[in-house]
Amino acid sequence: MANSEEKKHVAVFSFPFGSHPTPLLNLVLKLANAAPNLQFSFIGTEHSNNPLLISNPHIPNTIKFYSISDGVPEGHVPGGHPVERVNLFLQACPHNLQKGIDMAVAHTKQRVTSVIADAFVAPSLTVAQRLNVPWVAVWPPLSCSLSAHFYTDLIRHRCNSAARDTPLDFVPGLSKMRVEDLPEDVIQGVGEEETLFSKTLASLGSVLPQAEAVVVNFFEELDPPLLAKDMKSKFKYFLYVGFLTLSLPLPPLPPSDTDGTGCLSWLDKQKGGSVAYVSFGTVVTPPPHEIVAVAEALEASGFPFLWSLKEHLKGVLPSGFLERTRERGKVVAWAPQTQVLGHGSVGVFVTHCGCNSVFESMSNGVPMICRPFFGDHGLTGRMVEDVWEIGVRVEGGVFTKDGLVKCLRLILVEEEGNLMKKNAVKVKTTVVDAAGAQGKAAQDLNTLVEVVSRS
Repeated sequence: MANSEEKKHVAVFSFPFGSHPTPLLNLVLKLANAAPNLQFSFIGTEHSNNPLLISNPHIPNTIKFYSISDGVPEGHVPGGHPVERVNLFLQACPHNLQKGIDMAVAHTKQRVTSVIADAFVAPSLTVAQRLNVPWVAVWPPLSCSLSAHFYTDLIRHRCNSAARDTPLDFVPGLSKMRVEDLPEDVIQGVGEEETLFSKTLASLGSVLPQAEAVVVNFFEELDPPLLAKDMKSKFKYFLYVGFLTLSLPLPPLPPSDTDGTGCLSWLDKQKGGSVAYVSFGTVVTPPPHEIVAVAEALEASGFPFLWSLKEHLKGVLPSGFLERTRERGKVVAWAPQTQVLGHGSVGVFVTHCGCNSVFESMSNGVPMICRPFFGDHGLTGRMVEDVWEIGVRVEGGVFTKDGLVKCLRLILVEEEGNLMKKNAVKVKTTVVDAAGAQGKAAQDLNTLVEVVSRS
């Protein structure tokens, strides 16, 4: 009985790359709000923790941050490919993760009673097993990509020499997907070339069933029912907790004159549903010839456009492009994306299919033109086009002037585009309802609170 009175201490391991830390912290904030008696130790690297602390100044005192090594040996300078840093981080696990646990226990004077981790930090399972505490895995991308990783062995066996357009109709809920949509790590075979990161992802089919719960950054109401049913059959708890990067329903737009980028004021002057908004997120950088193709398409199409383009890439734009399009186009180094997508003037979002961007577009009812680049982008783009029918992918998978003009006209002018807009509004309604008190996400969050509270 004495043990049941013990204060619960949850260690949280973030995957310190890309946009992964943000949804994990937002999940912890939800848990801390729902169960103020829980103590959380959020463990990441200094590089991943600092931005979270800066952008979240009012974190409750039940959440403490601890920074561990990024695994890069002293004096070593990683090459340009980001996977090298990921491999070095994973190589330093689980010894490095245990150091984080030791710091948290020494500071709080409380033993860890459960572990929540980004599923990409699979070695955290070993740490939880050593501590003899429950392990909860969090999957930040779409659940369809989790299914693809779960079935990696089967997919590799069935699709070893399959054509790129071969359907994945042997995986429950993924019949609309094609081999070409799969993340690189799923389809490439086992061999000396396989990275530690790829091996980690390929192991998820055997690792994740050992979790007390698997949590996804998504709404069950948006998934193919067969996929949801299959995933639920594989795990003790498979919990949909909604979009972890957004507060729903979205707040009303702020006064346009408070937007320092000038985007909202500019959008105020455009016709409703007429603007093409273009952005490829913070990680993706399209090759120069595709940036040129986008510029040429925007100029040739005649549609008003707002383009969030990194400052150093403006030099790639065709000579005179900014001057020639000044009357109907605006190019900025950064845009308040959620607010831009919530503005009535925006009619289509040209995106790389990062899940955060897609979630923001869905929540605002804006159809999309998708150009997937890597990882789960292809699966997400297929969901947009063929499952939810709220957008199109660019022909051939790369930007060309004629291909993008065709997509812009399809959505902004043609009847097929009107159907996509109607579908996008329906999806927005589904999202708002799913995020409400009666949605499954609220129930699943309560279940997660119970899981970590009773450990």
